[in-house]
Amino acid sequence: MLNSLTRLQRYYLYYTAVFVLFVLTLALLERHGMPPRWVGYAFLVFTVSMYATIGVFSRTTDVSEYYVAGRRVPALFNGMATGADWMSAASFMGLAGTLYLQGFQGLAYVIGWTGGFVLVALLLAPYLRRFGQYTIPDFLVARYGGNFIRLVAVAAAILASFVYVVAQIYGVGVITSRFVSLQFEVGVFVGLAGILVCSFLGGMRAVTWTQVAQYLILIVAYVTPVAILSYNVTGVPIPQLVYGQVLEKVTTLEHQLFDSAKELEVRELYQERADLYAQKIMQLPQSLILERERLSIQINELKSSDVQMREIVALERQRRELPHDPEQARLRWENEMFTAVDRSKPPIHHAEPFPAKTVEEQNALRFNFLGLIFCLTIGTAALPHVLMRYYTTPSVSQARESVVWSLLFIVILYITAPAYAVFAKFEVLSNLAGIPIAKLPGWVAAWTKVGLVGIEDINGDGILQLAELSLNPDVIVLATPEIAGMPYVVSGLVAAGALAAALSTADGLLLTITSALSHDVYYRIFRPGASTQLRLVISKSLLLVVAVFAATVAAQKPGTILSMVAWAFSIAGSAFFPALVLGIFWARATRAGAIAGMLVGLLLTLYYILRLEFGGFAWLGLEGAPLKPWLHLQSTSAGVFGIVAGFMTNVLVSLFTRPSPQAADFLARIRQPDRRGEGI
Repeated sequence: MLNSLTRLQRYYLYYTAVFVLFVLTLALLERHGMPPRWVGYAFLVFTVSMYATIGVFSRTTDVSEYYVAGRRVPALFNGMATGADWMSAASFMGLAGTLYLQGFQGLAYVIGWTGGFVLVALLLAPYLRRFGQYTIPDFLVARYGGNFIRLVAVAAAILASFVYVVAQIYGVGVITSRFVSLQFEVGVFVGLAGILVCSFLGGMRAVTWTQVAQYLILIVAYVTPVAILSYNVTGVPIPQLVYGQVLEKVTTLEHQLFDSAKELEVRELYQERADLYAQKIMQLPQSLILERERLSIQINELKSSDVQMREIVALERQRRELPHDPEQARLRWENEMFTAVDRSKPPIHHAEPFPAKTVEEQNALRFNFLGLIFCLTIGTAALPHVLMRYYTTPSVSQARESVVWSLLFIVILYITAPAYAVFAKFEVLSNLAGIPIAKLPGWVAAWTKVGLVGIEDINGDGILQLAELSLNPDVIVLATPEIAGMPYVVSGLVAAGALAAALSTADGLLLTITSALSHDVYYRIFRPGASTQLRLVISKSLLLVVAVFAATVAAQKPGTILSMVAWAFSIAGSAFFPALVLGIFWARATRAGAIAGMLVGLLLTLYYILRLEFGGFAWLGLEGAPLKPWLHLQSTSAGVFGIVAGFMTNVLVSLFTRPSPQAADFLARIRQPDRRGEGI
């Protein structure tokens, strides 16, 4: 074992050295005139080729190797692989961006995600490893018995993992569309190819060793630009230690800019626009008819006068793009109205906790902050693709140890994200606000084409005010090197890191989905006698189908990365956490209680998300008034209701039903030490 560990360490040391040499070579070539697009292609081709090589060398036809990497992954490398599996595009791209936009409130993600691993170490990882087998549904069936609970668990695992993997593939599309100039929809499927080469041939074995390689790239890519920026601004290349000084400068700039006369003027214009849209919505359908008539009159008047043709073309385009019916107009104008309302609000001061005008609004922010922490903590401890990683260690003690390594590797990124947000905000406030729009740097136009940056000169003064700039949170990390004027090779490095983060998590999620379908449904329920070869063929076929379907959904841009990930956490937490924890620590928990708790928690969480985010159930043809948030909680905290309801339902139903006869033996087996002392 020691020799194997030493050999692995040597291999990955060589791999890291090769990657660093590659980056330095690209930097030299860029200095001598290499075009930025070539730099982007070089990073994409080189990194994906390295992952594909690891995937090819890790190919296997052994079931144990395919599903749990032969249970031979040392704790150090399992921790690194878990870190890569965990630090998805949401962590890499979305976390710093959310901290940039929300300031103090964004810390809920940092606290919740790191706190969840404490629950994993204490409540779940050792017991899952002691149990063995391959999947979370396997564990629930062994604890409670019956195939119905397996089907419920499979459905929940697929749903949570699918929402999560769509977010990762969406992130891949953003990266490829910006850095190699591909159309977003094409970039999604190019990234999909990179995902498949890692997981298709070798399953968990290939995914594990690829994720170790991806972690090394993503952490270097994440830390490097902010370290350079820290050195440029403060003279110290350790941003985690000095960003407090920069935060003071940011606070001073905020006080200077946020309440200036121009900013107040722009925000008032956006409020007027919101009021206009509200008036149009109230006057439907007549307002839509009047809008079409107004544009037609303007076009006819311009045609009869001596004006430039482009003005007529612009008005004709506006008329052509008008909604076709009152319902479509209502939906579009409501969206425009809410956007205008958001831009009319005073900006959030970065270091101010729970900024609000009234006590009720402040309480709502507090509830959302605490609710989100709760959902992310519980969701972390219930995500199937993370929990499956602890089946891969050689022993129970190494499962515990790998959780510690996981948390260490994850914390490196999470203590850097707040610094990222502060330094990026300092650059924007210092160098972007108040400059002529005609002289904006090139990165603004480049990201505007991708759709993640928006500029609108609403007051027509030709100067950029902060309220006229909209930044999608997913752009902050990717654009920081360009915002700070660094060489393009640093931007390419960040893109490679973001791609590694998205690919590593997508691999684990796709493997979870296909394992649930091929192992838990096909093998355990329909064809228990299926051969090893047939099981792997089914798994790989399903992998292709699910991956293509997820890419198709991601191409529709269903939401921001962080919001989709938060939904996945709420779904996983409400479906799995009560059943797993009560199943391990309460012998009285019954099969009926577990099934009822899983269904109630899952359905309540889905109901809350759908009602708040997708206009109720109108998309199913069912009309209904939009639901107001309960306790002011947003959809990202939907799991608060599902998790609590799941626990209560599980306990109540269990008290009125007969416990499973195999429960006592099962609990004794996973809790008591064996002859080697491998207990809990």
